Amino acid sequence: MNGSEDRDTPWRAHGVSVQGYRHRRSGVPCQDAFEHRVVGPVTVLAVADGAGSRPRSDEGSKFAVRLAMEHFGRRAGGLAALSAPKVRDVLREIFLDVRHAFREHTGADAPDFATTLTVVVLAPEWIGQVSVGDGFVVLRAGTEDGVRQYHLLPQPAAVSEYSNETVFLTSNDAADWVYDSCVNDHGVDGVMLSTDGLAQAALSRGPGGGTIPHTAFVEAVLRSLDAPGPVTDSAHEALATLLGSDRLTALNADDKTLLRAVRRGRS
Repeated sequence: MNGSEDRDTPWRAHGVSVQGYRHRRSGVPCQDAFEHRVVGPVTVLAVADGAGSRPRSDEGSKFAVRLAMEHFGRRAGGLAALSAPKVRDVLREIFLDVRHAFREHTGADAPDFATTLTVVVLAPEWIGQVSVGDGFVVLRAGTEDGVRQYHLLPQPAAVSEYSNETVFLTSNDAADWVYDSCVNDHGVDGVMLSTDGLAQAALSRGPGGGTIPHTAFVEAVLRSLDAPGPVTDSAHEALATLLGSDRLTALNADDKTLLRAVRRGRS
């Protein structure tokens, strides 16, 4: 799916999902999904990663991002008017509305559609994130000694110190694990959302032991979107080829989704 361009927004957005090696080998469809939508001055971005062990998780991820577009888009006017201190509670409220609609539609079969969901809202005065599961968001903001800086938005704590489990939109305790944050920084000119299939490529271990962006990867991904004009088919295919490359597959054989947005005229 190739993200389209809307000339009325200050942001240019584009996304790619590729099937992971394990799924290609076994004939399982890609279980990741993404969407973005422009509503007035607000741009909504969402990525989702269906649970590999669940039979209808590819449908679940697509449904989750579609609901995110509907619910956050419907309230975009009100979101744009919010000041930063009030953002997080409202984002969480809308996110829980998405979860309720998801579970209500899927009913008793909800676990079969299990998926993570990460949503970013780009408003004129702030950038908000709300998520459940192991997706992640990196921002490009400012320079230091002429070098662009990249920042990983805070992530929720692991479900267990001794496992790689994650929480899904359909999990009974998902409301307890929803994570939100808000950034009020006009220096932010690039945003990258991803499912965990790209964690090894896009993130690395910092000097203090914490997780930080892998600058070379994120920089290349965002820089290729800085050029004005719509993303060409060849550029889209080049990014898809990178995500499906042997080099990245060796790091992680899962499906990979990357959704990026850059401010126009700020490259």
